[in-house]
Amino acid sequence: MAQGSGVDRATPTSAPRSRAWEQVLDRVEADLAAGRLHVGDRLPPERELAADLGISRPAVREAIRVLEAWGTVVSGTGSGPESGTVLVAAPAAALTRFLRLHALLASIGSSDVVRARVALERESTRLAARHATPDDHAAIARHLDAMDDPALDADGFNDHDTAFHVAIAHATGNPLVAELTIALRESMRPRLLSALQAAADLASVTAQLRVDHHGIYDAIRRGRPEVAADLVEAHITQFYGPAD
Repeated sequence: MAQGSGVDRATPTSAPRSRAWEQVLDRVEADLAAGRLHVGDRLPPERELAADLGISRPAVREAIRVLEAWGTVVSGTGSGPESGTVLVAAPAAALTRFLRLHALLASIGSSDVVRARVALERESTRLAARHATPDDHAAIARHLDAMDDPALDADGFNDHDTAFHVAIAHATGNPLVAELTIALRESMRPRLLSALQAAADLASVTAQLRVDHHGIYDAIRRGRPEVAADLVEAHITQFYGPAD
């Protein structure tokens, strides 16, 4: 810089747009960790968040869109009881989409997905065998009964197959294990449907899957966690191939 041109002072600016919205996420995480926010609470208004954090209102809106995509908030318009941005607890859908996209982009290999599913579902069935309630048993059995219908096509069977594994995850008594198991199982759903639709003998394939499902449920119902875990691992690896 030439002599006498003065001091080169950086002009204060707000955080870059690409980063400013992350300040909102940091604020929400901090408030949740400190107990200042809970599920069902409303976030501060857009204007207030922007002023408190020193960022633009568009950056706040960008953060809200991210939180909505993650399934952690729902937004309502107007000024009534349904207005505002409300914290909710529904991460499974966002986790499912995330895992499915990464699998499709080959960021996660299919064998890695199978290995992860084996680990999670072993734990899910183990926990379900210990903690499932009568209502949980009824939910699992309902999908077993539906899958026993010989007239069920590949799409219908796939729907109830997924719901069967989801019902087991809900029976764990551990919300985090349940959410992770559900997300991973849902992310594999298209692959299972494709395999069923391509099967030369769908009736034979679904008959074996039914046998597996009934064995898994019987072990859960009888409170035999290790047997249930071994059966679900065999069930997954026989259909998708060894995880290793």
